[in-house]
Amino acid sequence: MKEMQYTQQDGISLKDILLGVQGWWKYLLSKWKIVLLCGLVGAGLGLTYSLIKKAEYKAELTFVLEDSKSGGILSSYMGLASQFGIDLGSGGSSGVFSGDNILEFLQSRLMVEKTLLTPVVVNNKHVSLADYYIDVYELREKWKENETLKGLHFTPNADRRACSRIQDSILNSIYIKIQKDHLLISKPDKKLSFISVECTSQDELFSKVFTERLVREATGFYIETMTKRSKTNVDLLQTKADSLQELLNRKTYTVARAKDLNLNPARQQATVETEVVLRDKYLLQTMYGEVIKNLELSKMSMAQEVPLIQIVDTPILPLEKVKFGKLKGLILGGFLGGFLVSLFLIVRKLYKDTLAE
Repeated sequence: MKEMQYTQQDGISLKDILLGVQGWWKYLLSKWKIVLLCGLVGAGLGLTYSLIKKAEYKAELTFVLEDSKSGGILSSYMGLASQFGIDLGSGGSSGVFSGDNILEFLQSRLMVEKTLLTPVVVNNKHVSLADYYIDVYELREKWKENETLKGLHFTPNADRRACSRIQDSILNSIYIKIQKDHLLISKPDKKLSFISVECTSQDELFSKVFTERLVREATGFYIETMTKRSKTNVDLLQTKADSLQELLNRKTYTVARAKDLNLNPARQQATVETEVVLRDKYLLQTMYGEVIKNLELSKMSMAQEVPLIQIVDTPILPLEKVKFGKLKGLILGGFLGGFLVSLFLIVRKLYKDTLAE
């Protein structure tokens, strides 16, 4: 009974909470001049920020990705070819572009850096997007005192593996900045296949070109990697077809020469060479026909693995201008100023009350 009574005495009721809130409210009202002054200062800082903050331009590209899948007659031919030890590819879709993997792939370091090394025409000069980004954000001004970075440039279409240690570091820092502040990859609707790529920067041309190049580089990389096995099969079969065609042409001329030499029909032994050559020719014809058939099937299989990318919306100049509004700066700055000073006053009073006990 004593334990229950002790618990009830130490418990905090709803009335106590309301009284405490009321007390703090009266305390803040007594300091209204300080709160108002800090709120005005915060509003002024927010307005100043909205005035000095440079406008940004948003480029958005929307596309639909449809993976081709094998089926029907092609699937039957592929199954038949596999029985003879011929790999024509799976014809299915998997890997990087399957599911939501593409969302991460488009903003990966590999794709962003490959895009930054692509060329863009600025003032009738071909420069890399990395150099253009450096100029847009005036990074060279910050590097004036650094002799190593002062003359740093990135050659358009340069081999990424040939970059120096310093270039690696700068590219990585630009990639982190772009991924964090400029690039947004999303699916507007999870039930649909629409993919949105947005780039927001202080330069209209950079936003537009970077968005378009990023999708182009990602698509090209996918086609190159995902069709690599099928392309290897096509190249191998093409080489075999060329070799057999050359041998078949030689046998055709050999048959013609043998027939020209064996003009005496009474000598049956002389026709043996012609029959042997004809037999070899027919064998080569059969082999050549099979290789050509498998070559065409491999090409069909490789075509099946290439995704169909349908561009729905592309960024068109002039781009949407994104600016931090004056009213937004006033309201947000004033709120933050009043909130922070109120929090400071409450903490200071709690500290004084604790020391006074």
